[in-house]
Amino acid sequence: MKKISLIATGIATGLVAVAIGTYLIAGNAQREEADNQGVSNIKQLVHDFSTRKATAQSASITSTQLSVSEDATTTKTYDLPANEFFVSIAPYMEQTHPCATHSLTGCQGEMKDEEFNVTIHDSAGNSVMNKALVKSQSNGFIDLWLPRDKTYSVTVEHKGKTAKSQISTFENDDTCITTMQLG
Repeated sequence: MKKISLIATGIATGLVAVAIGTYLIAGNAQREEADNQGVSNIKQLVHDFSTRKATAQSASITSTQLSVSEDATTTKTYDLPANEFFVSIAPYMEQTHPCATHSLTGCQGEMKDEEFNVTIHDSAGNSVMNKALVKSQSNGFIDLWLPRDKTYSVTVEHKGKTAKSQISTFENDDTCITTMQLG
């Protein structure tokens, strides 16, 4: 009788262990799916502020977070994707402003709703974009999501004029590039 009881206990313990393992694996898959949906939502939120589809008192984006202030007392922060870096570039001909942290609700570039050819290569020479036709938004900026922790060579061309710059996507790097004068 003791043998049967021990066998039954062993089988029950094994089934519980399998059930817990299955639950944990399924839970991780659900969290991963939710995280992916969250990345999509954050990117859409950034896009909506950039294109003025969403409004707030202020919305700014650092290398790691989107901060949105609805009023003087309430600020929400959202973590950016772990493997992607947001950068916004405002090519210009004559007028710019100094900036490091991009304000999605405040920064205004000179060249709004213009078409540019954008080429981006990483430090190993790999092409991220190759003369991609990109239109600046109504705020004069070109928003990009690039892989993190890399250095890039960026070339922007517009009507026979060119601007080149080195940018990087490491933690605490600038998210607002306003130094690319076309010439």
